[in-house]
Amino acid sequence: MAIEKIKQVVGKAVPVPGADVDTDRIIPARFLKCVTFDDLAEGMFYDERFEQDGSSKGHPIDAEKYKGASVMVVGPNFGCGSSREHAPQSIRRFGFRAIVGVSFAEIFFGNSVNLGMPCVSLSLEDNEKLMQLVEQAPDQEVAVDLEAKTVRFGEEVFVMDMPDGAREALVNGKWDTIGELADNGEAIAQTAASLPYVK
Repeated sequence: MAIEKIKQVVGKAVPVPGADVDTDRIIPARFLKCVTFDDLAEGMFYDERFEQDGSSKGHPIDAEKYKGASVMVVGPNFGCGSSREHAPQSIRRFGFRAIVGVSFAEIFFGNSVNLGMPCVSLSLEDNEKLMQLVEQAPDQEVAVDLEAKTVRFGEEVFVMDMPDGAREALVNGKWDTIGELADNGEAIAQTAASLPYVK
């Protein structure tokens, strides 16, 4: 099975403001009692979004105007705290395909790329401007272009940053290491057979 080449992500966006949003806020610990990641979407930002009785707190994720968003615009140091893979898994399974921010915790960033979900960085000024634009025109799509290294919103074009290794892995369809292993069973068997210490 060929791994998808992720060169561009285009979709409506939702702003999730605030610095240092940690993984426990993204997915509270009580949602980690799972065998697979399949149902993690329901726990994404749960305590930020809902009261104890299940009523809405009015989080942007649940606002009607942002319904169907596939790009999340976040603040600095997003995904800090524990290294739980469940955090990006919950975001991806909720339907998001890219995250635009200022900076990302290193492990969160790596786990996101391994899911084919690019995390791209803008300057603080550009990030704040993009959040404002999304709030003003929520139906306008955001285009995250990994090849051009830009984030476009209407006529506005922002220069984005992303480590070249991660960006190239996404663009060239090399981001899923397990998928690559599964796709190259014959080559792996041939290499193993050529090694005298593998029986």
